[in-house]
Amino acid sequence: MNSMTRMGGLALTLISVLGRSAPAQDARLDRLAPDARAPVASLIDSARAAGLPAEPLVDRALEGASKGAAAPLIVAAVRRLSADLGRARDILGRAAGQAELAAAADALRAGAPPDVLVRLREALGVRRLAVPLGVTADLALLGVPADSAATIVITLARSLGDDDLLALQRDVERDVALGAAPLAAAGGMLDASPTGIDVTGAGTTRGTPSAPVRRKP
Repeated sequence: MNSMTRMGGLALTLISVLGRSAPAQDARLDRLAPDARAPVASLIDSARAAGLPAEPLVDRALEGASKGAAAPLIVAAVRRLSADLGRARDILGRAAGQAELAAAADALRAGAPPDVLVRLREALGVRRLAVPLGVTADLALLGVPADSAATIVITLARSLGDDDLLALQRDVERDVALGAAPLAAAGGMLDASPTGIDVTGAGTTRGTPSAPVRRKP
């Protein structure tokens, strides 16, 4: 075999290896403008390589595209979210799953300080944090102070399942939409808890009987 044949065979081998190792671009990114597609794809590839969830980044980019945002704004939003996901992993640790990291990033973006995430992790354990973190983030976005939101969520998550926790969150959203003060509405979630902790400032009681999970018509 002459040297040209050997070189040709080596080139084909390298092309084959590189083709297998290169990540395929998500076809959904074709919906982005050309000047946003490449930088967003690069950010997503970097996140995957770092073990961070990619789906929230894809969703953020597509959300921006659907709203007609300019390419630089879309790229900046994806970059910020990637940074939030990295911060979330630094706080929760590498044992955190992708759902937990995405929810923690939402909580950080909603204004929850890192120590609130640490409280949730230490109280509930990193393996079941996705829904409690998401509820904490949503309560904070409604106007409930993040520390109070965490107290409420930790209390409830110790005795209620995720479905009940989400149902109570929806009750709070409805109450706030009807004009209730966010903290007072969130404090009503504790009607379902046996601890009777009051975060609204009206007083603290413990050992009150547990009430059934509230369901509104």
